[in-house]
Amino acid sequence: MFDEVLELDESADKDRAKELLRPKLTLTESLVAITIALTCVCMHAVFMVEEIPHIVELGVPDNFMGLILVPLVEKAAEHLTAIDEAWDNQINFALFHCLGPSIQTALMNAPLVVIVGWGLDKDMDLNFEIFMIVLLVLSILVVGNFLRDGKSNYLEGALLVLVYIIIAVTTWYYPNPEEGTTNTQVR
Repeated sequence: MFDEVLELDESADKDRAKELLRPKLTLTESLVAITIALTCVCMHAVFMVEEIPHIVELGVPDNFMGLILVPLVEKAAEHLTAIDEAWDNQINFALFHCLGPSIQTALMNAPLVVIVGWGLDKDMDLNFEIFMIVLLVLSILVVGNFLRDGKSNYLEGALLVLVYIIIAVTTWYYPNPEEGTTNTQVR
């Protein structure tokens, strides 16, 4: 079903001819590039995780850190790719780059964290605060309503950015959960 949609998007790409003429990497060059990129991404992730306590000490709330800063830094390359594809009028590819990692995080990464936490005897559960659940549901509803007609324009994009800013401001001012005030059970 998606093959026809994606082929139509590829044919509508404005700079497709220029991209096809660009020289391609060989298998060896590709493997070296992947190895270097994977090493850099792993080092970047380690350095970012090591700096989280220092950033929180400066007064950045936990919710803001988890919902805004870490995903923004972590997914920066995917955001730029989605913007480039939207610029080339390939909205379905842009949506795949935005929604695919979100689905991957929800269905694979979050349960994997719970299993690894269980193995390391760390309390990692999927028992979220009601505030986080409400933000998630409202975000899904807003994006779904904008995507329902299958078209987009600058006003809808600006409104989605405004919703993102509203979420960022609410997570900044939402109080950090104190010990024992979350909906988790104390052992």
